[in-house]
Amino acid sequence: MSAPPRVLTVAGSDSGGGAGIQADLKAMLALGVHGMSVITAVTAQNSLGVQGAWELPVEAVRAQYRSVVDDIGVQAVKTGMLASAELVETVAELIAGTDAPAVVDPVGVSKHGDALLAASALDSVRTKLLPVATVATPNLDEVAQLTGVRVGSQDDLRRAAAAVLEFGPRWALIKGGHLPGEAVDLLTDGSAEHWLRAPRHDNRHTHGTGCTLASAIAAQLALGRPVPEAVAAAKAYVTGPSRPGSHWAAASGRSTTAGRWNAGRRTPEAPRSPDGAGRPTGPGAVGHRGSWSGTVGHAKSRPTFRWTG
Repeated sequence: MSAPPRVLTVAGSDSGGGAGIQADLKAMLALGVHGMSVITAVTAQNSLGVQGAWELPVEAVRAQYRSVVDDIGVQAVKTGMLASAELVETVAELIAGTDAPAVVDPVGVSKHGDALLAASALDSVRTKLLPVATVATPNLDEVAQLTGVRVGSQDDLRRAAAAVLEFGPRWALIKGGHLPGEAVDLLTDGSAEHWLRAPRHDNRHTHGTGCTLASAIAAQLALGRPVPEAVAAAKAYVTGPSRPGSHWAAASGRSTTAGRWNAGRRTPEAPRSPDGAGRPTGPGAVGHRGSWSGTVGHAKSRPTFRWTG
């Protein structure tokens, strides 16, 4: 078989392995795409919180990005933690020059409440990064940070989406997971609306779900799926392992959930696409198991990669 689509994550490293670059690459592997990374920051992080964060120089971020894109190529890009205005603007410029869809997760605060984005960088996210996004995936706290809109009920999700779309992304996915009741997200491009609903599970081990969702969307886009179908499949991928009993508690605080990263186990079937037209199939579909091998890149000495599931 030929090599799989390639997806690049531009984000911070989570030393605990539950979020950030580590969560992104696990999701990409599980969904059958070749994950690559540009590390923007190093964090000291565990189930209790973020104990420290160190931003990488812009030159190092730019060099990583160019090294991957200019040789190996990408079919989708996902962004996560970009701590400063200078980093945000650099990554936005790089994405603007890349012919691939971009999923922007405007990470502002960790699950533990630790700030991951400087206040001075918010305007750069609004004016530079969101305009180059194919899909922006803010949670309710990030919506409030970026737009000032505070969502208190499902009825407010439309208003939040409209405020985010004003900054230029083609689609906005407003994640309503912090609202009471069922977990409802709204995906819209300003005209079409897709309401994604799932049962709420009593599970506090949700560290890294935002990173995983954005990476899963990027993986599905790289596989050629349209945005609504890609988002529906990604939500199913994240929701299934969040059920009670599906997690493993790595420590005393908030931990990751098992199954999101485990390609060897059967994961939940993706729902039908929002218009009911069909169900995602093939290497990136949730629950698929298969293999690929192929050469990635241009150098004669490039090793052959192989994935099995």
